[in-house]
Amino acid sequence: MSVNIISVFNNKGGVGKTTLTFHLAHALAALGKKVLLVDLDPQCNLTIYSKPVEEIQDLWDAEVSYIDEPGYGETRKRVSLRDFNALCSKPRTIHFLLKPTEEGTGELDTLPPPYRLSNNLDLIPGRLTLHMYEEMVARRWSEAFVGQPLAIRTLSEIRRLISAYADQHGYEFAIVDTSPSLGPLNKVILSTVDAFLIPCAPDLFSLYGIRNIGNSLSRWRTELKTLYSLIAPSRRPNLPTNFVRFLGYTIYNAKLRTGSSKWDMAIAHYNYAKQIPDVISDHIPDELSAGIAKKKLKLPIGGTAVMHSHNTYPTHAQKYHTPMWALPSHPRLEAEDQPTIRGNTPRYKQTKAAYEAFAIDMLDRLELSEGG
Repeated sequence: MSVNIISVFNNKGGVGKTTLTFHLAHALAALGKKVLLVDLDPQCNLTIYSKPVEEIQDLWDAEVSYIDEPGYGETRKRVSLRDFNALCSKPRTIHFLLKPTEEGTGELDTLPPPYRLSNNLDLIPGRLTLHMYEEMVARRWSEAFVGQPLAIRTLSEIRRLISAYADQHGYEFAIVDTSPSLGPLNKVILSTVDAFLIPCAPDLFSLYGIRNIGNSLSRWRTELKTLYSLIAPSRRPNLPTNFVRFLGYTIYNAKLRTGSSKWDMAIAHYNYAKQIPDVISDHIPDELSAGIAKKKLKLPIGGTAVMHSHNTYPTHAQKYHTPMWALPSHPRLEAEDQPTIRGNTPRYKQTKAAYEAFAIDMLDRLELSEGG
């Protein structure tokens, strides 16, 4: 099936990107959309947000010989088919799934199941070793331009895997989390997903981050056009036909100051936030947002719905691996957290409507951009 692959990205770290990704995915699932989360950040923040550390350790420990020495190909030869099938009958990390391409040893015969996070929402977890795949992307990038099959496969394998999972499980959306880097791995991710959005802190660093993103996108788009002119579509079936679309931005973690500015944030924050639409207009190519009216593009996705700080709510959400709005009804709240969470139940539950409003606006922009 056709799946919409969306990246939440900023060249500036510390903007709440993983928190937004996690809650956006849960909001889409709550709206009845079938969603796959993919952790493509080598720091694995989304995986840590979603699963207990003990489960992550068990997951990683089972893969060590395939990822490190002796490696996927050699380990695959040494273990029995029964043991390998048993390993693949449980969720595996994105690096395990990419490892055959990294080594050039073929593809997995079957896809391991994803982690089920909630109704309509699954996860392919990350792994700290993903930098190894990034190194291979860097080595093979230039080889793709002369049609080297393994190089082309290396550039397109992330998209192919996500599409294969969508075909098998019926996902309508895949939301990928990435590092803040503009290195080779994110070059491939952002060039081959369908759309992306930018969460911004209201500060100087986000303004410069947007400039960096725009400049990089322009270069990557030119490179991809060159690649497509040299390599026939039949030889690159898993690369997208069109370059990534830009859906817009949101301000995230701004201090709420009702009535003090247009977006009810502290003046110091608003002075930076109000510059963001113009910086986007100046640096993100207009054609990436074709179909979305410029007036709409200047507004944050979802308006002020998720703009302001949630205080300690995201910390509790990560601790219990559940969205903020589900915390008051969590069956295993520790005694020390119960007064804070259950004492503020209405405020925690209100976050659901906020993230659904954000998700609905994002879906509207996605539909408009497809029409464009």
